[in-house]
Amino acid sequence: MSQTDRPSLPGIDLGNPDLFVAGYPHDTWRQLRAEAPISWNPANDWFPGFWSITKYADVFAISRDTARFSSERGFNLTQDPDDPSPAAGLGKILLGIDPPRHRRLRRLITVAFTPRRIALLESGIRDITIGILDSVVPRGSCDFVVDVAAKLQVAVICQMMGVPREDWDRMFTLTNQVLGAGDPEYQTTPGEPYETLMHGYEEMFGYFARLVVARRAAPRDDLVSALVAAQIDGEHLTDDEILYFCYLLVLAGNETTRNATSGGLLALIEHPDEQARLRADPSLMPTAVEEILRWTSPVLHMARTAKRDVELRSVSIAAGERVVLWYPSANRDEEVFPESERFDVGRTPNYHLAFGIGEHVCLGLNLARLELRVMFEELLRRLTDIAPAGDVERLRSTFIGGVKHVPIRFTPAA
Repeated sequence: MSQTDRPSLPGIDLGNPDLFVAGYPHDTWRQLRAEAPISWNPANDWFPGFWSITKYADVFAISRDTARFSSERGFNLTQDPDDPSPAAGLGKILLGIDPPRHRRLRRLITVAFTPRRIALLESGIRDITIGILDSVVPRGSCDFVVDVAAKLQVAVICQMMGVPREDWDRMFTLTNQVLGAGDPEYQTTPGEPYETLMHGYEEMFGYFARLVVARRAAPRDDLVSALVAAQIDGEHLTDDEILYFCYLLVLAGNETTRNATSGGLLALIEHPDEQARLRADPSLMPTAVEEILRWTSPVLHMARTAKRDVELRSVSIAAGERVVLWYPSANRDEEVFPESERFDVGRTPNYHLAFGIGEHVCLGLNLARLELRVMFEELLRRLTDIAPAGDVERLRSTFIGGVKHVPIRFTPAA
């Protein structure tokens, strides 16, 4: 099939990172769901052409169909399978590995993220949250992303991994460089995203290589020590496998929940009736957390590559072509979510795909839910009036729905 024969809508280019700086293009996704739910996005200056998948049912089905769709040739748009960057880790990082190897590796770390194990962390997460809020509530204003949301997520994942307190800020900076390399604010050299990405990757790998040596010499009760001790079929993980595990844990444990937290606060500010409803009935917090996840969908997409020719909705996808699963679009699909454009803290059922689905469903989903619940319980208890205090700034990225800065003001309190 020639590119001109592929179904597409003129003027739509979801591969343009500038499109996401102003916020999610929900109007575009809505149009695609209605007119071309599987549509060809032509190549541009940033990425080769790809198929946009915008309906819930198709995102769900492709995510679970590892027989026909692979993650090993790129799980996001930035990855070129023919010239792979070591920072992408295709075939090495858990997100870029197909079954059955993916399943064997994932089992090594899953035990640390079970609901029972995560529940044991609640007291510590609440203490961290209270300490963070203690530092800002007397001031009457803050940048919610930098001063609050980012601090919780980086503290929790670094504690779990055994990263010393003095290095937490460094992990925050390196995460921004890896996942925000296309954004001028985080670039180590202006206009050089690849150089920024590689700098963050190399610094992070060097750091964890030293930590792995230390844990081999003196194990502790942390995730890095667990990875050093782990075995598959009687063999220990290679250094590369351990380092890519560490890399993924820091990136995923820091960036995504940070953006769900920041986006969730924005949703509550922009929907004061729902905020008042939640304040009046704290029992709604679990459903509010799920609605925040649906509404924010902090991972914009994951990608897969067709292993062979596939037909979906009468559209022919050729072997080797990339499909991009747009989670924010699936999570607003009118066929699945009644009044999908309404933010509803009591929405139930709420089968959103913010964590993905299938083999690669988010490993830390129980941790993310706990962090969000504790943060909003304490935040709404401590700050009775929250209002915007400046412009929101978003990440220039097609992959992460990042919120970089959210200035807020409130009545100072002791």
